Amino acid sequence: MSAGAHHHHTLAPSGQGTVVLNIGADIGALIIHTPGSLHGHEIEVSPVDAPEVRTHAAVRARYVHDGVRFSVVIDSLRAGRYVIWRDAVTPLAEADVMGGSVTEYEWPQEGAAAA
Repeated sequence: MSAGAHHHHTLAPSGQGTVVLNIGADIGALIIHTPGSLHGHEIEVSPVDAPEVRTHAAVRARYVHDGVRFSVVIDSLRAGRYVIWRDAVTPLAEADVMGGSVTEYEWPQEGAAAA
């Protein structure tokens, strides 16, 4: 963990209808789809202008109508541009989070290793 308190996440698969998002007005969410090899890894995001202010979530198996997807769901994000961190010191990408909506990002297959 690079900043803040460490929170333990359950790695149990999510069932149908088990994810509830806190979004609306100027609050949005970010879903990062990852390769299965990242299952259990914590992915961090931060506002681009405040890289020390990070939030994180663990990659979990998500059972969907056509199989299993591995992803991180981070909600309660104030609208703005966020850095997605490959590891504690290496940015991977940036994503725009809009209030009242969900932004999705696909983690690149060739960059699957996370710290």
